[in-house]
Amino acid sequence: MIVVTLMCLSALANAHAETGVAGGLLSGLMHPLRGLDHLVAMVAVGLWGAQLRNPAIWLLPITFPVVMACGGLLGLAGVPLPGIELGIALSALALGIMVALSARPPLWVAALLVGGFAVFHGHAHGTELPASANALAYGVGFVTSTGLLHVCGIVLGVLTRWPAGAKLVRVLGGLIALLGTYFLSVLAGVSG
Repeated sequence: MIVVTLMCLSALANAHAETGVAGGLLSGLMHPLRGLDHLVAMVAVGLWGAQLRNPAIWLLPITFPVVMACGGLLGLAGVPLPGIELGIALSALALGIMVALSARPPLWVAALLVGGFAVFHGHAHGTELPASANALAYGVGFVTSTGLLHVCGIVLGVLTRWPAGAKLVRVLGGLIALLGTYFLSVLAGVSG
């Protein structure tokens, strides 16, 4: 429902070419939804948090947007970060594997992994700010959208309370990891 609403808002935003506060907010909201690589990694964060339960269920989905916002500021400031697309592709692979294996590392390791990858996502968002859009509104938009994608993952992760649901969530993690492999193959020029 949220995604459909955001898609409808996107059509309205296109009529006004991403300018000012409203254009920045809508552009920011839509940016994570337009890239499958962003979308699956962010859902994976929610899924993994749900698998790990408290306190990871809230800590990971908070860590990612906070660190991502810092990465976004680096991108806006023009601070170079090598391997952005590689980092994003690896995030889908690694986070998908964590979910597929239902991995349970120490909480600080999980937070470090999620936060490390968030820098790449944020930097990509920051460097792709439309020139005429309000940067603050754009940032609020992409952080909000990211948070909603984490919530989608957490809601799906509720299935882990039942044995069959836990298996389904692990399968979803495997699919996300496969997508990460695909993203890497595209970067390597193996797939197109």
